[in-house]
Amino acid sequence: MITYRLRGLINLHIAVTTGLATGLFMAMAVVARHSTRSWYELSPELNLVPYGLGVFFGMLASVRFLSALSGRIYMLGWPDAAWLATRQTLTQALVLFTFIVATKDHGISRLFLAYYLTLVWLALLFTDRLLPRWLAGIAFSRQHRLPTLFLGHRTTLDRLDRWIAQKLHLGMTSVGFLSDDGGDKEYDSVGRFLGPTQELIPIIEQRQIAQVVLLDLPGTKEETTRIVEACQAAGCRLLIYDNIAARLPVPMTPVLEDGHYFFTAQNEPLEDPVNRALKRIFDFAVALPVVVTILPLLCAWVWIQQRRQAPGPLFFVRPRGGPHATEFSMLKFRSMYHEAPDQNREARQALADDARIYPFGHFLRRSSLDEFPQFWNVLVGQMSLVGPRPHLPKHDHEFSKVAKAYRTRFLVKPGITGLAQIRGFRGEITDPVLLQQRIAQDLIYITGWSIWLDLQIILKTSWQMVFPPKTAY
Repeated sequence: MITYRLRGLINLHIAVTTGLATGLFMAMAVVARHSTRSWYELSPELNLVPYGLGVFFGMLASVRFLSALSGRIYMLGWPDAAWLATRQTLTQALVLFTFIVATKDHGISRLFLAYYLTLVWLALLFTDRLLPRWLAGIAFSRQHRLPTLFLGHRTTLDRLDRWIAQKLHLGMTSVGFLSDDGGDKEYDSVGRFLGPTQELIPIIEQRQIAQVVLLDLPGTKEETTRIVEACQAAGCRLLIYDNIAARLPVPMTPVLEDGHYFFTAQNEPLEDPVNRALKRIFDFAVALPVVVTILPLLCAWVWIQQRRQAPGPLFFVRPRGGPHATEFSMLKFRSMYHEAPDQNREARQALADDARIYPFGHFLRRSSLDEFPQFWNVLVGQMSLVGPRPHLPKHDHEFSKVAKAYRTRFLVKPGITGLAQIRGFRGEITDPVLLQQRIAQDLIYITGWSIWLDLQIILKTSWQMVFPPKTAY
């Protein structure tokens, strides 16, 4: 019930904002055609229909930004409204200017488009901020209120108090709660304690309850049946809260398989063979030009600098942990003075003023140019452009003892760069908290992968190569 109310509110908002943007564009265009000011003129021969459609489809394309705020669309503050309006406007601009470039149309004034985009941003700012709340007030007015009774343990109710407060805009009004825990605690959003759960049937009848929220499943099938049948007999809705997350140490995601519900600790978009193929094609398309054109010149430059400052092998080749506990040989430009192999020495993480690093090696590491040979690892399929950064097998063993979720990183290929790196978690791992934060970012990447996320990470990494963060050494 609540889900459909929210979905309907979002659809209303989409319809109104799309109509507003399209109507504003067409109205301004009509005015411009009759304007005597040259900077605001539009040619009478200009076909406005494609541009109006561009605005329309641009607004529809921006719906995905609205979905990110869907759970609280009716309570947006000014910063969120500005964030949404900016993305809606930029999407329109992208569609409009793509059409201009594709058709080579010089008949529309760029200054007119800039004027329109400024005005539509202001209009969307106020609309995104005020419209959802106004629409909710109309759509879920008094005759559409949803008197709700909560049934179950008070500890569960404590976890839902904020959620309940957020649903008041959707017409869900609480009349109180029933619990066998007793007590006289009163909640801001739920109201007062009305008695034990045995009072369910008389409370439903007396207070004209439209919805019952069951906070915990009863201990017996008979009690569950009694609650379900009481709601059916009274014609009120029953909403059952799934509190399995409260009994497990990690968040769980529901999965429907052939009519059976399961719970998994993480989503894995890259288990989809189409997604894997898309990521591999993207990796190959980027790595091949780099290996063929950039890497040979970079090898020559680094080799010359090494000959001058620290003679020895061009590459530093050492084993790294790969997917499913496999190992592979990862390439890097050697940034330290060449010495006889020493596992204990190599296992020490590099420090900011590490004496093992020669002068040009500092530049290689800070600019991340030392990682460029790994494009070869990407080309042959051992790594990906984006993924969790690989560590020495010895470090994998040590880190897995500190962080229980560490091995989850091996569900995907390691990457040249990753979400953790662009968010500041790169370089030396000095304490367990830093390790946990890095792993948390890796898990966010694994469970939320998309080709757009890969592209954003690559662009941010390119920026950091020019302007390195303080942790780059």
